[in-house]
Amino acid sequence: MIASYPQARLRRTRATAWSRALHREVLITPADLIWPLFVTEGTGVEQPIASLPGVSRWSVDGMVARAREAVDLGIPCLALFPNTQAERRSDDGREALNPDNLMCRAIRAIRDACGDAIGILTDVALDPYTTHGQDGLVNHAGYVENDATVEVLVGQSLNQAAAGADIIAPSDMMDGRIGAIRDALEGAGHANVQIMSYAAKYASAFYGPFRDAVGSRGLLKGDKKTYQMDPGNAEEALREVELDLAEGADSVMVKPGLPYLDIAVRVKEAFGVPVFAYQVSGEYAMIEAAVAAGAGERDALVLETLLAFKRAGCSGVLTYHAAHAARLLNR
Repeated sequence: MIASYPQARLRRTRATAWSRALHREVLITPADLIWPLFVTEGTGVEQPIASLPGVSRWSVDGMVARAREAVDLGIPCLALFPNTQAERRSDDGREALNPDNLMCRAIRAIRDACGDAIGILTDVALDPYTTHGQDGLVNHAGYVENDATVEVLVGQSLNQAAAGADIIAPSDMMDGRIGAIRDALEGAGHANVQIMSYAAKYASAFYGPFRDAVGSRGLLKGDKKTYQMDPGNAEEALREVELDLAEGADSVMVKPGLPYLDIAVRVKEAFGVPVFAYQVSGEYAMIEAAVAAGAGERDALVLETLLAFKRAGCSGVLTYHAAHAARLLNR
């Protein structure tokens, strides 16, 4: 039991900057950040994304430059997402299995340039490769087939691991895909390739700018509610996480981030495993819109929101503000 006022004055330790720093319970550092990047075709290409102010698609050479920038800033890992050309998309997403696809070329180029100085996390799902914008294979009724999709995701994972990916991150939300991918990685000699499962990924309204970035928004037929989670469910998130851990996930992700901090807290308390949050495109765009409207100051908003993830128990955060935040934290 703590003392009562005036013996206990909680403002005492807040009175000076040095004391506030000394008593701060949670810190955010560049090492807590994963930087999502979008890769596109060409050379010397930068394509600003209108719905994500300050974020661009980069050609492979630009991705290498961003990787070197991340190393200099102390950001330990990049998350890669491809903007696949329309002519390479198909109903079955077969381009995901091409060993010379955009994602694999970016992985190899970054690995050649930076070696093991930075980690490479790769998205596993078919929506960047399909003509219909769904994360898996669709049957005649428009339903995403689970087991047939998992077979393709396994091949996609092996393709990325062979190119040099460090972390396979399945974002598709198919049942059983973590176990199938883990078994395949072990069998192919990729025992040290990690799996970060999008274990609690919700059918959210916050993904719009991301779909612009990978070119799937205008293609998406229907919605993703038959495989992504209902925003009203929390107990189900714990079941999803438990299953993915049992199947071999090394870490788990909660997505989106701030609207689902309660889920991150519950997952951390229930399982005590590394939990990552994805501060998704809609969250980023809202901060930028607030700044543009004069409703907030970017630096303060960015650092406060990132600190919230750490306070909730997250080991790290995927954020489009990663480079900006790292510059602020390195001052």
